[in-house]
Amino acid sequence: MEPARDYDIIIIGAGVAGINTAYRIQTMLPNYSYAILEARDVVGGTWDLFRYPGVRLDTDIHTFGFPWKPYHTDTIMLDGTSIREYINSTAKTYNIDPCIYFNHRLKELSWDSYKSQWSLTAMHKDQEPRFTAKFAIFATGYFDYQRPLPAEVPGLSHYKGVVVHPQFWPEELDYAGKKIAVIGSGSTAISLIPKLAETASAVTMIQRSPSYIVPVPDGGDTWLTRLLPATVSHMFKRYRFMAVMLASYYFCRNFPRLAKYILLRLAGNQLPDHIPLSPHFEPNYDPWDQRLLACPDGDFFRSLRTGKTNIETANISTVTESSVVLDNGNSVDADIIVTATGLRLQIGGGAQFELDRKPCDIAKKVMWKGMMLQDIPNCFFILGHLTDASWTLGADASFLLIQRLIKYMETEGIRAAAPRLHGSPGQPTQLWNLNASYMLRGESKVPSAGEKPPWQPRTNYILDYFDDRYGSFDTCMEFSRGYRNGMNGVSEPVKEK
Repeated sequence: MEPARDYDIIIIGAGVAGINTAYRIQTMLPNYSYAILEARDVVGGTWDLFRYPGVRLDTDIHTFGFPWKPYHTDTIMLDGTSIREYINSTAKTYNIDPCIYFNHRLKELSWDSYKSQWSLTAMHKDQEPRFTAKFAIFATGYFDYQRPLPAEVPGLSHYKGVVVHPQFWPEELDYAGKKIAVIGSGSTAISLIPKLAETASAVTMIQRSPSYIVPVPDGGDTWLTRLLPATVSHMFKRYRFMAVMLASYYFCRNFPRLAKYILLRLAGNQLPDHIPLSPHFEPNYDPWDQRLLACPDGDFFRSLRTGKTNIETANISTVTESSVVLDNGNSVDADIIVTATGLRLQIGGGAQFELDRKPCDIAKKVMWKGMMLQDIPNCFFILGHLTDASWTLGADASFLLIQRLIKYMETEGIRAAAPRLHGSPGQPTQLWNLNASYMLRGESKVPSAGEKPPWQPRTNYILDYFDDRYGSFDTCMEFSRGYRNGMNGVSEPVKEK
């Protein structure tokens, strides 16, 4: 067996959060060695995995992009290929690539309290290379990269055509001239359908319940941004979109009836005469109970106006060999069925955890400040926002607290830090306050949050940012300086709360 490769910090995942974390370590913790374990053979994470037609951001690139490496463009909702190339070029430019172990899928990690150290085992071809680190940082996102969420569609096994999940879109699939049924009404369906409609003979979106869909202009500089230097112009755009997203989110939350009226009015103005607003665009929930869906330059509505795209709002009764039968009496003929019904939730990339040789089920843990789990030392989870801010904003803010905690531990001679739950965290809550079907289906598979600080979920980017930058990190945190020899030569921990 080869000796373990030793680092101060191991990052798991080379997507946008992993590359951002690596850069922040290089600049904020320059004396710490690090490596990235990446299960795939390239960087990019989600943006390398998702290759379905029309894949794009569902937020703006100015807040989603790296704050230290702006993406200068007039386009707001960037396509998947451009994002993938952006992440790749950034990793090369800042010399992060040499620190990545590609095709290394983390299998298990084990904490040794005596050594105050993580031992990690990866899978690489037919080998299981080992690593050790003082800290582990998970930048693996919130869904399962290997297994899609099974679609709960009655009779789907009877279907004789092609069934596709967007997460694993076949590169060779030819859908030109085909009749396509897309099951689902989330952000994936909204971005997928306009692209399919360009060459398919007919595309029908089948939804159990509708979503709020908002047309947004996709680009165009103002006279002010054209006059400003590129760096200043980017910062202006970044803060403008940050303010717009925060303002729209809290407006919808505080004035749901008025927000609903405005959103339905915007959608109604975009619809062709043959498609009514009700029931296809009138959700039975308030805005932002589920994600608000934005379509650049109204491309989804444009596809409806071509006559090639249609909507059915109904439950699926069954699927036959060649069609989808609905409970409203209609039937949708399809050569291809696309199950855009959500993602399988997963935190930690599916790795197995051990604490002092005892298995640890992280799904039963409560998350501390949205980035550490109770009882698990020196381990961080980079999770962004899904509601009031783009993912990267929240991920970058998280590292502010992580690096402050690591520097404090170094200064004070502390070797381990683990959140401890004293009493109850209050009513268990989701990590993200969304009631989308796939979120509800998967909530038992991931850790929970609480209603009391510091166990509350991260739902307010501004408050979270200032807490990460300036807030305390000793509440419900147990620090350990390692072990010493106690009575009868038995080692005992040296703890400091």
